[in-house]
Amino acid sequence: MNILLIGSGGREHAIANALAKSPRLTRLFVAPGNPGTARVGANVALDAAEHAAVLHFCRAEQIDLVVVGPEQPLIGGLVDALAQHCILAFGPTQAAAQLEGSKGFTKDLCRAHNIPTADYARFDALAPALRYAREKSAPIVVKADGLAAGKGVVVAQTLEEAERALEAMFAGAFGQSGAEVVIEEFLEGEEASFFAICDGTRALPFATAQDHKRVGDGDVGPNTGGMGAYSPASVVTAEIEARVMREIIEPTLEAMRERGAPYQGALYAGLMLTKDGPKLIEYNCRFGDPEAQVILPRFEDDLLELMLAATRGALPEATPRFSPQAALTVVLAAENYPGTPIVGSEIRGLERAEAIPGVIVTHAGTREAEGRVLAAGGRVLNVTALAPTVAEAQALAYAAVDAIDWPGGFCRRDIGWREVAREAKRGG
Repeated sequence: MNILLIGSGGREHAIANALAKSPRLTRLFVAPGNPGTARVGANVALDAAEHAAVLHFCRAEQIDLVVVGPEQPLIGGLVDALAQHCILAFGPTQAAAQLEGSKGFTKDLCRAHNIPTADYARFDALAPALRYAREKSAPIVVKADGLAAGKGVVVAQTLEEAERALEAMFAGAFGQSGAEVVIEEFLEGEEASFFAICDGTRALPFATAQDHKRVGDGDVGPNTGGMGAYSPASVVTAEIEARVMREIIEPTLEAMRERGAPYQGALYAGLMLTKDGPKLIEYNCRFGDPEAQVILPRFEDDLLELMLAATRGALPEATPRFSPQAALTVVLAAENYPGTPIVGSEIRGLERAEAIPGVIVTHAGTREAEGRVLAAGGRVLNVTALAPTVAEAQALAYAAVDAIDWPGGFCRRDIGWREVAREAKRGG
């Protein structure tokens, strides 16, 4: 089969690695890809926003399935354009992708279908939003309604911080994405990421992970797109997984079908595990980044077969199989991220890191020039390690990080800290 994978980040490199293991794969194209995906498939200079160009390429190269990695093409309606020309695509339609494209849409859906989530209110003007925040007081959560590259959420510990966030959003800090905001109650608990694969009618639980959103060690500083992750997340027990499927995922699929927008593809539920049980923080309509980098290396079945089954509305009955090993990934980011990153610095020593058994390096924001690998984005590399425990995977990943020579980059040094502490406690 000929596959076109849309995207250029670390998630897409991880997806490409997983697809390459399928015996059904004939040719893999990645648009636009990065220096890492070029080692797995053929990078092509396609803009996913140019639907006509994507359609022309699919016809010319006899593409059997398009896999859409990032959220923007999904929300932009790429799957709809492909479907009009009978080209299979893994990912939700534009209408179904509203689950990520509008936080207000998802909150309203949760309220209408009794899906557990934080109490909230929606605003399209600053004055009433400020009044509401002052009435509720802090801590409180302020979210831009639309896409903001993982940076449009402020967990305000003080009322002044909430007011500054609201003023910035309505002043255009996130463009149209912040033209409407959602203000939520602050939920106490531990966050976890839960992934399901959906075929429009049914969903299979896929995997769990725990992301580290804040830029600094100890979970301090501004939110980012993600500074690292590990999988599986032991806090998501079998009992909690069953509740998430029953109380959150399945009612969502039913609600989307009722709205005439059946959901197909990967559905990523960001959860808060509260004393009252799991509650939905938000949905993403694709694999997470950097969660894909720890989930997919553990996946033991054929990813291409599973994606095909989802797009055809015929998921298998069997639960997907995963390695019992733990995986942990560390994100290497360019200096000044999550602000405007300083790009162009050279990265050396990747081959030393990749030579360590159990280590996988995926490219996220890199480019090649005259045989050199250069930083070309905010989150630049993902260093993933697999080992019997999270503690061992953590040690291995940081050994690989230290083998890379990149003075222009930085990383958190505590990825997986909660699980490492839990493992130590269990071992004691």
